[in-house]
Amino acid sequence: MTSVPDRVLTQHALTGEWLSLALPVGELEYGDELNGPGSLTGTLSPRLLSQNPTLLDPGTTLIYVESAGQLRWGGLVWDIRPQGDSLQLEAAGWSSYLMHRYDVDGQLGARGPYTYADRCQVIRDVWAYAQSIADGNLGVTVDPVTSTSTVGTPAERYDSNWWDGRALGDIVDDMVSAEASPDYTCTVAWNSGKTAPVRRIRLGWPRLGARRTDIMFSSSTNILEDPEIPFSGDDYAQVVIGMGAGDGSAKRRQISAVRNGRLRLEHVVDYPEVKGNDVLASLTAAERGRREVLGSVDQIIIRDTPAAPFGSWQVGDDVYTRVHNPWVDYVGWRRITGWTIKPDAPGGPQAVIDLKPADAYKYGGVS
Repeated sequence: MTSVPDRVLTQHALTGEWLSLALPVGELEYGDELNGPGSLTGTLSPRLLSQNPTLLDPGTTLIYVESAGQLRWGGLVWDIRPQGDSLQLEAAGWSSYLMHRYDVDGQLGARGPYTYADRCQVIRDVWAYAQSIADGNLGVTVDPVTSTSTVGTPAERYDSNWWDGRALGDIVDDMVSAEASPDYTCTVAWNSGKTAPVRRIRLGWPRLGARRTDIMFSSSTNILEDPEIPFSGDDYAQVVIGMGAGDGSAKRRQISAVRNGRLRLEHVVDYPEVKGNDVLASLTAAERGRREVLGSVDQIIIRDTPAAPFGSWQVGDDVYTRVHNPWVDYVGWRRITGWTIKPDAPGGPQAVIDLKPADAYKYGGVS
C-alpha cells in the first residue's frame, strides 16, 4: 500500500450511483478499528458543495479511499459542517450504520431469542435483520466464521426486545466485548472487475490478526515522537464491580478481583443494558484486565519504513514494540486496536497506531 491516496470516491447508498470519482478532500485522515467502525475526516471547499450539492449527503452517501488502485477504506458520511473557511467532513465505517437502526420487530425479526448461541451468528443475524427492511440494505456481507463463544443460557437467555429501544450496534458490541469473544472490523475492496465495491464485516475467531515476527515498532527505527505513557493510580484497579440492568437490590452485579500485593483499589463500571450474568461477568473481567496495567504504551506515531511498511499490519496484529526515551524504557508485545493514515502530515505521510497490551487478551478461552 502506498501512503498517498490516489482519490476519494462517493456513492449513493441506495442506488449505487457514483456521485464523485475524485472528491478533492484536504487534510485527509482515515483508518480501521478493532471491534469498531473506524473513521475518516477531512476538509472540503464550501464552493465545491455549493456548486455540487449532490456530491455529499450525510446519512445516505458512501465514501471510499483508493490508493494504488485498491480500495483501502470505506464508510458512510455522517457530518459536514463549516469551520473557518472550510467544511469539516466526518465519516465512519459500516458498523456505524447499526447505531442508527433499532429492533422495531423484536428478537431481530424472530431470529432470537438466543440460548448458547454462537456470537458470530448473532452478529450475522443483526446485519441480516437490518438489511432485510426496506431502504436499509447497505449491501454489507458478514464473514461465515463460526465460534465456540456463546451467549445466553436457559436461565438467562439473550433477548432483543423492541421495548428496550437498543440500537442494533449495541447488540454487536455485546457480542465482541466479553473475554475470549470474536473480533470484527470493517473492510472494503473492489470486486474482481473493479466495477463495484465489496463491503464486508470481517469476523475473526479466535481472533483477528496474528503475532508478527516480520515487523516491529521502535523508537530508533520508525516511531516519530516520544509517546505519552501515563502512570495513573486514578485509573488503576484490581477490583472491578460491574453493574448491569435492574434497579435496587434486583440490579445485576458481578465483581472481578485479584490480590496482587498492591493496595486495594476499586472501580465501578455501568452496563445498564446488560441483563445476562454471563455477559456481565465477562465484561467486568475484561475491564479489570485493562485497569491492572500501569504505564501502558497506548499510541505511537510511525513513518513508512521497511521495518513496518504501511499496509503490512492490520488491526488485531501483535507487534513487538520498543520505546526508549528519557522517561521510559519499554519493550514488549502490543496489539494493534486501530490505525489512522495521515497522508498529508507535515514532513510526509504518518500513521497513528493505537495499541493495547497483547497479554491482556484471551482468545477462544486461552490467554
